[in-house]
Amino acid sequence: MSVQASEAVEVARDYYNSDDADHFYHEIWGGEDIHIGLYDDQVESIAEASERTVAAMVEQLTSLGEQVRVADFGAGYGGSARWLARHFGCHVSCVNLSEVQNVRNRELTEAAGLTSLIDVFDASFEQAPLEDETFDIVWSQDSILHAGDRARVMDEVDRILKPSGEFIFTDPMQADDCPAGVLQPVLDRLHLQSLGSIGFYRSQAERLGWTEVRVDDLTHQLVNHYTQVRQQLIERKSTLASSISAAYADRMIQGLTNWIEAGAKGYLAWGILHFRK
Repeated sequence: MSVQASEAVEVARDYYNSDDADHFYHEIWGGEDIHIGLYDDQVESIAEASERTVAAMVEQLTSLGEQVRVADFGAGYGGSARWLARHFGCHVSCVNLSEVQNVRNRELTEAAGLTSLIDVFDASFEQAPLEDETFDIVWSQDSILHAGDRARVMDEVDRILKPSGEFIFTDPMQADDCPAGVLQPVLDRLHLQSLGSIGFYRSQAERLGWTEVRVDDLTHQLVNHYTQVRQQLIERKSTLASSISAAYADRMIQGLTNWIEAGAKGYLAWGILHFRK
C-alpha cells in the first residue's frame, strides 16, 4: 500500500469510527444504507430512495442466485449485502474499514438471520483479504472516493473477480470537464486530493481489459440526495444534540452545502457504472 493510500484509509477509518459520524449516519440515513438514493419526488424518505438505488443496480445483474458470490467494497452498515442475501440467497463478503460500522453490520445481520450468508471483514478494499478469481460480482456504493489509490482498488476488483465477472458501483465523482481548483472546499472537507470521474473509471476499465456494460449518469440525484440529507439534519439538529455534537452538525451542513453547490454548477458527477471482466 502506498503512503498516500495508507493516509487516506486512516483518515476515512478515523472519521467513520467517530461517535458523531456513527450517530449521524445511523440517525439521519437510518443505519442500513449510507449511500446516495434515487428520488422520485422531493418528499420521499432517504431510506426509500436508498433502497431504490440498490434495486436499480440489481436490475442490471442477471446472474444473482444462491451460487453467486458477491464482494461488497465499502459495505458500511451492510444494508445492500443483506438486501442481496435476503432476496437472492447469494453469499456476500463485506469489506469495510470502519470497525464501528462493522459491529453494527454484524448485529443487524444476525438479527435478520443472515449470518450464514454474510461475512464481514475489517479491512480496506485497497488490500482486500479475499482470494483471487473467486467472486462473480464486486459491488460498491459511494466508497471508492475515499481511496488514496483508486487504480489500486480497480486492480483489487480485477484480482478477485472470476473471468467474465461483473463490477457494478456508484461513486461521487468530479465531472470530466471540471475546472481546476473549484472543488477544493469539497476535497478539503474529505481530506482528499482528488475525486475520480466517469472518464477515469472508463480508462481504468480499458487498462484492465474490461468491457463496459452500461454507464448511467444520474448526477442530479446526488444534488437531490444531499439536499434531503442537509434538510433532515437542519430540522433534527436540536433533537439529536445529545448524540451528535453541534460542531459536527455545523461542519456537516456546510460540507453538504458545498456538495450541493458544486453539483448544481455541473462540477460533480454520480451514477451507476457497470463493467465486465
